[in-house]
Amino acid sequence: MVLLEQVVIGNVRFKVVFFRTRSGSEPVRKWLKSLPEPYKKILGEDIKTVQFDWPTGMPLVKKIEPGIWEIRSVVPHGISRIFFTVDSHLIILLYGFIKKSDKIPERSLNTIRSRLKNYLEAKS
Repeated sequence: MVLLEQVVIGNVRFKVVFFRTRSGSEPVRKWLKSLPEPYKKILGEDIKTVQFDWPTGMPLVKKIEPGIWEIRSVVPHGISRIFFTVDSHLIILLYGFIKKSDKIPERSLNTIRSRLKNYLEAKS
């Protein structure tokens, strides 16, 4: 399994895409659309910051493990966390949720890892 540690920097323009399941659904897009407008605005701005200023670090972006980073956005009533991977010129949004604590639930981590694995398998 190849982990996506290779990040191209410089004059490369990154494109943000949503992880797509085998059935064609885009769970992160669906989740984002379900949020209130103020949340969407904050998250959209933070995703755009990552897209145009990659690589960026804390407090906006934190590396979770090889191949997986998170965007941390302060929203009313908590912190939104959007997990992503980078593949060449793509930022692939894998998973998102709003949480009040710092700890990532194991179930969420398993989903993130599974989506990354599915992305890599579909790419090969």
